[in-house]
Amino acid sequence: MKLLFVEDEKRLSEALSHLLRKKGYVVDTAENGETGLDLATTGFYDIIILDRMLPGIDGIAVLKAFRSQGFDTPVIFLTAKDSPRDRVEGLDAGADDYLVKPFSTDELLARLRALSRRKNKDFQENTIAIAGLILDPLRGEVVKDSTTIIQLSVNYGQVLTKARIFEKVWGYSSEIEFANVDLYIHYLRKKLNTSLIKTARGVGYYLEDGDDV
Repeated sequence: MKLLFVEDEKRLSEALSHLLRKKGYVVDTAENGETGLDLATTGFYDIIILDRMLPGIDGIAVLKAFRSQGFDTPVIFLTAKDSPRDRVEGLDAGADDYLVKPFSTDELLARLRALSRRKNKDFQENTIAIAGLILDPLRGEVVKDSTTIIQLSVNYGQVLTKARIFEKVWGYSSEIEFANVDLYIHYLRKKLNTSLIKTARGVGYYLEDGDDV
């Protein structure tokens, strides 16, 4: 799971990012509202952790701008502003959760797990059937003829650039080489024994309904 952590306290950002990575999360960070909003709108993230008091654009403005562009990525506010009015303002701006500093890391991890479960539940009914394949976004699997194969992507009908595939699957902070995108697409085609995965030359790949095109 890939997280974006927008926090201007450097020590907190570094410590919490380290902890989250140890727990298996892929984490990107931003130190101000403008950078945080730019990263958030790439659509690469499963959950966003957002401080309210940020230099430049504050967290409330970041979240309102993010939601106004149609993004529904779960967002949890992490902030020292703890009055009932502050909480209401944060939730009304579009936050899914609100955690007050200082906080327990165990509680934060539990809230992240809860948001993850909620997000996955939204995809539970959204299996996609295409030319003998069943794509299950919740499990991240493709099923064909009762054989289960790990999928690379379920963005049916959209061309995914190599850069976006790499970022979503491995993250730019990984030691995996960028050229592995083509290699894994080759493996996926071979395992599926299908030509449904098409190449958009010079751009990336997409999944097509039917082998006759």
